[in-house]
Parts: sequence; structure tokens; C-alpha cells
Amino acid sequence: MDTSRRRVSRDKGRVWRYVESGRNLAGCAGGLAGLALTFTGVSGAYWPLVVVGLYGAGALIAPPERLAVPHFPDAAEQLGVLREDFGRLREYVASVELPPAAHGRAVELDGLLGALLGHEEWASDPDGFHVLTRAVREDVPEAVDTYLRARWWTRFTASGEPPERLLEHQLGLVQRELAGVAEGLRDAVERQRESHTYVLEERSDTGGGGASGAGLRGPAGKRRRPPMP
Repeated sequence: MDTSRRRVSRDKGRVWRYVESGRNLAGCAGGLAGLALTFTGVSGAYWPLVVVGLYGAGALIAPPERLAVPHFPDAAEQLGVLREDFGRLREYVASVELPPAAHGRAVELDGLLGALLGHEEWASDPDGFHVLTRAVREDVPEAVDTYLRARWWTRFTASGEPPERLLEHQLGLVQRELAGVAEGLRDAVERQRESHTYVLEERSDTGGGGASGAGLRGPAGKRRRPPMP
């Protein structure tokens, strides 16, 4: 019964989409032209064929329907979603009782992730943004979840590495990877700052800045070279 209703609903939707389509509207315009020819006596006894033929011709020559271009989130939208995911990750980690050493790692990692997500430069660094995304959505939650499951099993077996030590090690590896991302971000900001300084120096010299331009030069009046990309 439900399958039949869904099929009827889909068929009705297709009918209404065609009724509202440009092909049907163009065909209706052709059909109206055929009726006009009928009323003026041009079509004669073959007026039904004329109306149907003009409707079909209008539907055939109508341009195809333009499909809406799919929307893909830009870098700002992706960063906003990742910040929301980071907020949920914070709530999850805060609800777990971690051992002291792993808790310290988690606090440091939380501060580092929060600082990195506070920047807007990730549109020009997709690799770094991928590392952030993986840390928030995969690495940290999986490490904590694995610790919780392993901690339960250690009550029955004492073999293997203690789960709290493995958790601390995993969080340390994530922190080390994110520290490399932070270093790359700092270098990119520094290069941008130096490049902007060089542009200002060039503009000052071109505009006849005189002493102002000379004041921004390096030792012995040498011009600073633009940073390498």
C-alpha cells in the first residue's frame, strides 16, 4: 500500500514538473497559435492536426531546462562547520575522566586547536586545514574512544601496554603534527608581512618619499629583498 502511494506521488510530481516546464509552455504557445489559425479558417478540417503539430514543434524547439548549479561550501563555511565540530569534541572530551598525564596532553591540544581554528588563512593552506579536520573529527575522538574501550578490557586482562600510556602517546603525536601546522602558518604570516613591507617600500620610493623611504631600508641603506614564495 505504501509503495503504491509513493509511486503515485512520484508520478504526480513528474506531471507537475512537466506542466511547469519550459517545453510545455512553448508547446502551449504553439497550440494557441494553431487555434488562432483555426479560428481564422486557415487550418480548415485539419485543425486538430495543426494544433497538435504546433504544440509538438514548440515543445521540441524549446531550450532544455537549466539545472541549478550545486552549491559547494567555500573555505569560510568549511571553517565554520569545523569550529562547530571542535565545540562538540570539547564537550565529549570534558565528559570523559582522563588520567592526569593524558588530561594534561588534552588541555594543551585543546589550546593549540583553538588557536589554530581562530585563524582565517586556511583557504590558502588546504593541506594544513586537512590536518586540522582529521585531528578534530578522527584522531582525537578515536584515541579517547579507544582508551575507554581498552580501559574496560584491562579489568579482565593485565597484558599489553596500559591504555592511559597509549592515550598520552597518541595525543602527543597529534599535538606534534599540529605544532608543525602552526609553524607553517607562522612562516606564511611572516612571509606575508615581509612582502607587504617590501611593497610599501617600493611605493614610498616611487612616490618620491625621500627620507621616509630611506628610513625603511636595511643596514647601509640596502633595500630588503622580497621574500621567496
